[in-house]
Amino acid sequence: MKHVRITLLFLFITPLIALAQQTTLDAKLQEIDTYANTVINTWPGAGMAIAVVKDDKVAMQKGYGVREVGKPDKVDENTLFAIASNTKAFTAASLAMLVDEGKLNWNDRVTKYLPDFQMYDPWVTSQLTVRDIVSHRSGLDTFSGDLLWYDTTYSTDEILRRVRYLKPVSDFRTRYGYSNLMFIAAGRVVEKASGMKWADFVRTRILDPLGMNRTTTSVRDLKDNFAMPHNESGGTFRALPPGYLDDAIGAVRLNSSVADLSKWIRLQLGKGTVDGKKFWSSERSNDMWQPNIMIPISEAGQKANPTRHFRGYGMGWFLEDFRGRKIISHSGGLDGMLSYTVLVPEENLGFVVLTNSESPAYQIMMNKIRDVMLETPASDYIQIAKDTLAAGKAAQADADKKVDAARLPNTKPSLPLSGYVGTYTSQMYGDVIVAEENGHLVMRLGPAPNFVADLEHWQLETWQIHWRPTVHYNFPRGFVTFTIDKNAKTEQLKIDRRIPIFGFTSSIFIAQNKA
Repeated sequence: MKHVRITLLFLFITPLIALAQQTTLDAKLQEIDTYANTVINTWPGAGMAIAVVKDDKVAMQKGYGVREVGKPDKVDENTLFAIASNTKAFTAASLAMLVDEGKLNWNDRVTKYLPDFQMYDPWVTSQLTVRDIVSHRSGLDTFSGDLLWYDTTYSTDEILRRVRYLKPVSDFRTRYGYSNLMFIAAGRVVEKASGMKWADFVRTRILDPLGMNRTTTSVRDLKDNFAMPHNESGGTFRALPPGYLDDAIGAVRLNSSVADLSKWIRLQLGKGTVDGKKFWSSERSNDMWQPNIMIPISEAGQKANPTRHFRGYGMGWFLEDFRGRKIISHSGGLDGMLSYTVLVPEENLGFVVLTNSESPAYQIMMNKIRDVMLETPASDYIQIAKDTLAAGKAAQADADKKVDAARLPNTKPSLPLSGYVGTYTSQMYGDVIVAEENGHLVMRLGPAPNFVADLEHWQLETWQIHWRPTVHYNFPRGFVTFTIDKNAKTEQLKIDRRIPIFGFTSSIFIAQNKA
């Protein structure tokens, strides 16, 4: 009888525990939903979508705001967004599947698959492995060389050919440097090892079997219910055309919805297996989730998040700890599209935030969902974001004042405008064309037809850049300086302020006069 009573008690208590857990989960999801509405109302104008996966079930998937400013169509769980660098985890997973199949090894030399591929240093070329290029430890600076693929007409092969001219900023494998170019190379390795185009491999081996039927590998395949990107480039908040990025294979190409990405999260949390179907082995998940390079945490970062003790990059994923739990995540950023994917394997938890503007909404919601689901102390992330934006604007204003104060007054260029006209070439980036139009100079980047700027004389041989609205990135202030040779001819054009790309800096652009 004792055993019977225990069994009956167990049968009675178990549903109550399940009910309590569901009630707690429902309360958490309601808190997330309420906060999301507050965020979208704080930064109005565009939209956002959220999904939460808990214990192998989709607990929440919902849209907020609009697909395009000024139009009534609402964002929902099936609305497609550009997920940008969240694409990298799909490339890493593709490589993992090929490792399982014996078609490549993480430590294979890249030149085994891409024999013509070269880095600036021949020794690095000979030693660079598949593991290196998906771990951001090649020695290149963060985002350096992005002007090779961003809004250019260069093919994938031409992008990779020009990598050889990009100088490193650190010794090989000694420092983290986020590189889209290396993931483009990884995409090409997928193609060479599998015998399939990167897009076809991802489609047939991951997207279709998972039922991610709305996810596309190109903006050309967007047919309905997709969000337009928005930012303040051109001087006002505006909708932008979707960026064409088909040649940046492996790095940024995918467009997806939170409904589709919920399936991807379930697969990730299942360590390569979902609904009984195995995509890759758990050993490969362990490979991708181990840090291959550490990312330094600044003193300010330690103060802001004192419970975080490490940060690193595995293969296609950022890795860190948060209050005793391992966090596996990746963000994505393109013009007018910012996103986050987060996994917490110990809690069988994952979530995704997609946005179609450049507000801090994606970062705010990432922090809020993490805190609510992990039951950590609340922070006012909306106010923190406001304070951060205000501080950034104040710092930029101070920097502008210093630039203005250092300007030499009442100077003139040493040559007539026609003397600066010409085609300047960079071995790495290509041609820069300077023309005289309606009494002023206009600069065009040859491989990037949308990059057109009016040049306003600043001082001596330096001109301030005013990008036209065809440029969709919201560039800060920039300057072009010409050098003059002994024959009073222009010798060189230099964009001498470092150009921020998606919040970081790329190499200084220097081009020689072809004349």
